[in-house]
Amino acid sequence: MRRSTTCVTLAASLVFAGGAAIAVPQSPDSPARTTTARAAAPERPVTHGTVDVCNQTIQRPTLKIGSSGSAVRQAQCYLNNSMTGPRLAVDGNFGPVTSAATKRFQQCAGIVVDGTIGAQTWSFLVFWANSTANVC
Repeated sequence: MRRSTTCVTLAASLVFAGGAAIAVPQSPDSPARTTTARAAAPERPVTHGTVDVCNQTIQRPTLKIGSSGSAVRQAQCYLNNSMTGPRLAVDGNFGPVTSAATKRFQQCAGIVVDGTIGAQTWSFLVFWANSTANVC
């Protein structure tokens, strides 16, 4: 009976809170807890423009060392607009320099640092490149 009550409580929390929640493993004697999933929040409000700053392509394939083409140019443009420091050449070749910049971006954004641009990294890149602030 206790498990069904916990599940109902968690479901109700999700519906009424309007956000994502993560169930935290617990012992049968501990109270039910949930935590809200959040990305690293900037210190000041971030605003966004209505036009994407990079217009190479709308494709978002998984990119890694050896990838090339318009999606790599899009990612390089996003990386340049998301961070301070030396700018990448927007040449469409995903080499060691783009990989290093990707890892730096992932570290600053607080997401998985693997040097690969997949769905999560694309999402954060789009957000930070089109914001008024830099992730780092």
